[in-house]
This record gives sequence, structure tokens and C-alpha cells, in this order.
Amino acid sequence: MTLTVYNTLSRRQEPFETVEPGKVKMYYCGVTVYDYCHLGHARACIVWDVVRRYLQFIGYEVRYVQNFTDVDDKILNRARQEHSTMETIADRFIKAYFEDMARLNVKEASEYPRATHTMNGITRLIHELENKGYAYPSNGDVYYAVRQFPEYGKLSGRKLEDSQAGAGGRVDLEDPEYQKKKDPSDFALWKAAKPDEPAWESPWGKGRPGWHIECSAMVRDRLGETIDIHAGGSDLVFPHHENEIAQSEAVTGKPLSRYWMHNGMVKVDGEKMSKSLGNFTTIRDLLDRGVDPMAVRLFVLMAQYRTPIDFTDEAIQGATNGWNTLKEGLLFGYQYGEKLGWGQGGLLGGLGDNSFSPSPLPPLSPLPTPHSPLPEIIERFQEAVNNDFNFPGGLIVLFELAKELRREGNIFVHEGKTEISPLELFKQWQTLVTLARVLGLEAEMKVERSVSDNLSDAEIEAKIQERQDARIAKNFVLSDRIRDELLQCGITLIDSREGTRWHRN
Repeated sequence: MTLTVYNTLSRRQEPFETVEPGKVKMYYCGVTVYDYCHLGHARACIVWDVVRRYLQFIGYEVRYVQNFTDVDDKILNRARQEHSTMETIADRFIKAYFEDMARLNVKEASEYPRATHTMNGITRLIHELENKGYAYPSNGDVYYAVRQFPEYGKLSGRKLEDSQAGAGGRVDLEDPEYQKKKDPSDFALWKAAKPDEPAWESPWGKGRPGWHIECSAMVRDRLGETIDIHAGGSDLVFPHHENEIAQSEAVTGKPLSRYWMHNGMVKVDGEKMSKSLGNFTTIRDLLDRGVDPMAVRLFVLMAQYRTPIDFTDEAIQGATNGWNTLKEGLLFGYQYGEKLGWGQGGLLGGLGDNSFSPSPLPPLSPLPTPHSPLPEIIERFQEAVNNDFNFPGGLIVLFELAKELRREGNIFVHEGKTEISPLELFKQWQTLVTLARVLGLEAEMKVERSVSDNLSDAEIEAKIQERQDARIAKNFVLSDRIRDELLQCGITLIDSREGTRWHRN
């Protein structure tokens, strides 16, 4: 089962082979920190988080670098509006970024370089481009001479003559400074200082870097001249990533990245997300409305990472329902493990009473032990995901396990025993938890029996009725919250055609 990856550069799926065996150097073009992160950022960060997790799961040592763009016109504009500074704005939204990602269970990168902390690397790279004839100064600015790089357009497939003037994304055709360029397709590497704007010293005078050169310099400084995966949203293919290639490869003469990977965009109710349309949703707004962060992760992972996804109320409700199914399977051990004899002195002695927390991720081909995931299930999961990170295919395996565990739990509640042996159920549960961790889907349960004992039967029945009323009103967020609150109190609900039954764990 060889991992294959779709490479935007070659426009085909290729076997995954790293520059250095067993190691992956991965760079993700991160956020420009002038506002709270939105659903598009959520999708990208979750996708590349899971790609990294999976690479680690199959045995790679991954160095994952994600940058922050902390010098930009949008940041400066917000600073002016708030009578603040660029640094203050950037620091505030970097802090908010980490808060939002923690809620989504996105693991921190190996390193987070910032553009303002990479000025020496940026000016050095521009100086090398100038010496090699790829860059030229013009009245305090420095521009990249696109026509000097014959391979320009190889990533996006665009021909230079078809590119519109000003396609660099940072040039206004009406701006007099546009006239500084020798060719309409040239883009800025360095911008001369303007009044009342932050500026840094350089051989070309005080100024600040262009957007594209920042990432080229950060990749080189932190990961070297050639990396394994350069990732980002599909909107970055042109001009940002195209320009990165032109800048970096003109200096080094080496490929900037072996694989260029891009996630699809997010729409909201079929429309492109934008503040002007009123459909702009931040991560924290969504989660503060009561949507489970794990449902958001599942929503993202249920789609092939390169395809666009449409965020709708129906879609997030479907993901919430799916997460509830997975969560029941993930909590199986906490609810039934002790009763099935998994604890200390029981079937799998050594786990300890009420201590059913899964062990760390096991090696790929563990020796068969009572504590090992089922190798045939692990193999099915890998076979799916190895096809260009097909996480939807991998999720099928998880849902099968979760539904089986849920079924066995219901049988145990009604009959006092299970159809599948306790040993086999433990292996299934451990396998589910292991694979769910690869996808960053985690559920925890701390049963406080005193809370359960303090709830009277009448109080539980009242909560169940409140949940039923919420379901009738289609307030599924509230109904799910009541179910989870009862579960945390040690009360399990079982829905059937005859109604809802419950029992104390």
C-alpha cells in the first residue's frame, strides 16, 4: 500500500517519496493576521493537520512549519481604523488563532515563523535575485522581472501573455507606482516606505517586503532549499505559489517543493463567502452557537480535500449526527469497560479501574496483544487513505466500528451481555480510538457518579422531555447538548421507535 499524492505541479497523482527517507518537511501558507479566522481557514488548517497526523501515523518524522503574515495592507488598515499599531493587531489575532485552533483540536505546528521576524532572510533573498538578474530596483521599490524566469506559469498553467496586468495581487493599475515596473507582469519584492507606515532598513532604502517574497524566505530559512510538501488553499496557486517558485528556484536552481498540494474552497449556501454578502462566518462565531468542534472537523473530513465544500445548516447537522454516532463508539469503553471486565484484575488486567484511556498510537504492524488495534482494520483504513489522503474512505471504516460498538452497547443494556466477546470488543474499541486520533476526532468522558446519583428519576425524565421538545422544534443543537450533559452525568439515552429509554452507567 503505497501512499500516492495529487501534485498540482504535475497535475497527476504520484507515489510519495521524500527528499530524505523517513522524514517530511512540510510548509503551509498560513493566515494574514488582521481578523478572526473564518470557515475557509478552518478547512485548510484541519486538512493539513490531518495530513500531518497521518504521515506521522505511517511512520514519518514530520517537521511542519506554518507562517503568519504579520505585515500587510489589511493589517495596516485595521490598525489605522482602531488607532492602534500593526504589531498590536497582529499579536491580538495570532493569539485568537491559537484559541480557535485549540477548540478545533488542531495540533500546533513545529514552528510559526512571522514575516517581521524574517527580514534578514527576505533582504538576503532579494539581494541574490538582483545579483542574478531576476530583480531590479525602481525608485525605492524592487521588482521581480518575470520574463527572466522561463518556467513562469508551470504551476498554474497560465501563459505569461494571458496574464492580466496587475495580477500580482498587490498592484493597483491606477496607482502611479505601477509605472515603476518594466513589465506589467512584474511583481513587487520590496516596497519603499510610505509616511506613517512601519518600515525596515534595506540596501534599497527603508521599506517593507512584498507578500510573495516573505514565504520564499521563511521556507528557505526554516526548512531549506527543497521541501517535500508545500500546502495551501487553491486560491494561492496563482499568483502566490507561482511567484514563490519563480523567486526561490531562480536563486537556488533547485525545486522549491517536490509536491504542491491545495485544498478546495468553502462556500456558504452555494455562495462564495464574503462580508459583503453577509455570509462571512468566523470559527468562534460558529462554535459559540453551540456547534460541536468535532462536528466541524468531521464536516471537513467527509469531503475529498481538493474539492469545494458547501457549508449549510443541513450539512453541519448531518456532520453533527455523524459525530454523535462516532462519539457513542468512542465512549463505549468508558461506559461499559468496567462491566465487561476490562479493569484491574479483570479480562485485561493492568488497565486499572475506570482507567480505559487508550494507549498512545501503536506502530503500524504491532505484535498481536490484547491491547493492540486490529491489524486487518488498520490495513483497510490505510488502503483508503493512501489514495491521495482519502479521508472520507477512511471514515467509512470508523463508522462501521462505531455502529458495531453502539449495537453491542444496546444489547448489553437490554440483555446484560454482548454477542461479541469482551476481548474482541476491547480490540474494536481500541482500534476505533486509534484511528479517530489520526483524524483528530476525540471524545472524553469523566463520569461523576455522585452527579448521577444526585439526579432523581423525575429530573432525568424532565430533561428527556426537554430534549424531545427541542427535537420537535428542530433545535438539534439544544437536543444534542442535553444528551451530552446527561451522558457526562452518567446517564445514557437510548432512542427507539417506542421512545427514549435511559439507564445509569
